[in-house]
Amino acid sequence: MRGGMRIAAAALAGVVLAAAPAAAETVKIGILTSYSGFLAQAGDSMDKGIALYVKLHEKDLPPGVTVELVRRDDTSNPDTGKRLAQELVTRDHVQIIAGVVSSPVASTLAPLATEAKVPFVIMNAAGSAIPRLSPFIARVSFTIWQQAYPLGKWAAEQGSKTGYTAVSDYIPGHDGEGGFAKGFGDAGGTIAGSVRFPPSTLDFAPFVQRIKDVRPDVVFVFVPGGKQATAFMKAWNDLGLGQSGIKLVATQDLVTDDELPNMGEAPLGIVSAGIYSVAGKRPANEAFLKAWTAAYGEQAIPNYLSVGGWDGMAAIYDVIRAGKGKVDGEAAMALLARWQSAESPRGPIAIDPATRDIVQNVYIRRVERQDGKLANVEFATIPMVKDPWKELNPAK
Repeated sequence: MRGGMRIAAAALAGVVLAAAPAAAETVKIGILTSYSGFLAQAGDSMDKGIALYVKLHEKDLPPGVTVELVRRDDTSNPDTGKRLAQELVTRDHVQIIAGVVSSPVASTLAPLATEAKVPFVIMNAAGSAIPRLSPFIARVSFTIWQQAYPLGKWAAEQGSKTGYTAVSDYIPGHDGEGGFAKGFGDAGGTIAGSVRFPPSTLDFAPFVQRIKDVRPDVVFVFVPGGKQATAFMKAWNDLGLGQSGIKLVATQDLVTDDELPNMGEAPLGIVSAGIYSVAGKRPANEAFLKAWTAAYGEQAIPNYLSVGGWDGMAAIYDVIRAGKGKVDGEAAMALLARWQSAESPRGPIAIDPATRDIVQNVYIRRVERQDGKLANVEFATIPMVKDPWKELNPAK
């Protein structure tokens, strides 16, 4: 009789275990970005895009799976970013690192990603060479060459003969300078001069004066957005270049959608190359903007960093779904290297498996007044652009 009771009890336990839900799985994602320092405004825009995606797509995770975001402030400093990334991996045991505004910060993380076999999803840092530093890096944002090279060709094709480059003196500025000069030269233009300025400066008057002295047909500018962009535009107008006939072109950083309202009339007519504009007429963008406004209000305006955060989380969620909550570094990278989406607010995007870098539309835009507000109005599309720097400098 006792034997029968033991068999019955064991059978009952088996039924209970079979009926119990699977153990909950928490995927820890280290979000490393600039919440302070000269790139803090950019970091905040990225973080809002990340948070919005997580809020709206929690229901899309596998049953029993949750995501924990472990946020850290790299202060726009490479040494700080490297130390915090090491802590995220060794102490917090994150399975994926994501974010990063600054290219110098992103570059310092590459050896750690390789050693720990932790995927690093770049949501902004745009230095062209970065994905080559580690097989565990995939980028969902853009490269500066991706915008500057086609913009240089476009500027020369519009009739500009002499050009000038004015850029921040760090990795993305150097890429912008090189990309624009190459595109401009390939289309028959000549670079008449160049200047680099400190990445965090707000005093652009001496540099703009140099441009005025040379009087080129067109000036290409790269600054890392935010208040610096407004400060540059003020110097440009104060020294009379806005009325001089010298054309001003830029990557999207000079005329970010969220900073345009602070610039007055100064940016009207500026042509830029970019991957995203709130004025983009795409169903996915309209849905994104509706969700953004519901979450953050009318005064908060998203930009390309917000979309980088959004799309980066979309890629990570696809990795989580594919592994049913289990994240293996090598398997995750195999998926990320071929990830694509037709639902990005910026249009179709895909990762090139040969480079683990983004392929996407580049839009030529002009700042115009639309519905009473300044907007980057897209008037030409260069479809599915790969990074030109990698095309011109194949891996050895």
